Amino acid sequence: MKYAGTDLVGEIQALKKERNAVILAHNYQVREIQEVADFVGDSLGLSYQAAKTDAEVIAFCGVHFMAETAKIVNPGKRVVLPDMDAGCSLSDSCPAGRLEAYLKEHADRNYYVIAYINCSAGVKALSDVICTSGNAVRIVESAPKDRNLLFVPDQNLGAWVMEQTGRPMELWKGSCYVHVEFTRDSIAKVRTEHPGAPVVAHPECTHAVRILADEVCSTEKMITYCKASPARKFIIVTESGMLHRLRREIPDREFIAGPTDRCACADCRFMKLNTLEKLHAALLHLEPEIVIPEETRRRAEVPIRRMLEWSA
Repeated sequence: MKYAGTDLVGEIQALKKERNAVILAHNYQVREIQEVADFVGDSLGLSYQAAKTDAEVIAFCGVHFMAETAKIVNPGKRVVLPDMDAGCSLSDSCPAGRLEAYLKEHADRNYYVIAYINCSAGVKALSDVICTSGNAVRIVESAPKDRNLLFVPDQNLGAWVMEQTGRPMELWKGSCYVHVEFTRDSIAKVRTEHPGAPVVAHPECTHAVRILADEVCSTEKMITYCKASPARKFIIVTESGMLHRLRREIPDREFIAGPTDRCACADCRFMKLNTLEKLHAALLHLEPEIVIPEETRRRAEVPIRRMLEWSA
């Protein structure tokens, strides 16, 4: 169906109403998608929205594991992802088959598996509890004290959580290709160019970058930190899409993209695969649709629900 005489955004809004759909967008999405979405947020915030929505269709503008999470907690709803190729290097670093083999090989370790939400449904199904960057510290603090902790798949977030909690964990050797592009030298350089501007970094960054930061936090907490700070200018060390949300919600401050050694800002090639045109097509055709085998979905839902309960 085509809605003659209206622009693309108008067509998307009409299709959303017709399909009884909700549009969820991650903070790293392009400006145009953020502005048409019903909710914009980090993985934890969007998990809550996905869990409580009354919509029949969820159009998830993010990457594959995020849309899977929405489907896991909404088995009766249709979940579409504008571009099925919107994957994640971090999720790919921990295939479910490899994790399952590792757990079998080291069964004597009696691991309690804490999985960062940036992982596949198959990995979630093998986990005891899920976490996000916004609640990882609380989740680790709540984990059983008599079990060995295995944190997958992000070694940088896991290392930061160990620094905050003092709890030893074994870390899976995975990382986000975007956040490891920030380096000590690139951040030190931009800091000299903008003296006095706080550096706000995501915990997926390396230790060398985190120790230069004034604040290390999730994307959602970047909003609250910058609102509360008396500073007028901030250096934001995460994926570039976050800058639009910051500028939109705090228009009287200046936000500078943390540079990498390669470029002036960091774009995730996977996040940027989603476009308004692809969102329109997804709502029109109700595909690409996320489909998860029911046994995997059922097992993966348990640690997600545990996370939501512990984070309430």
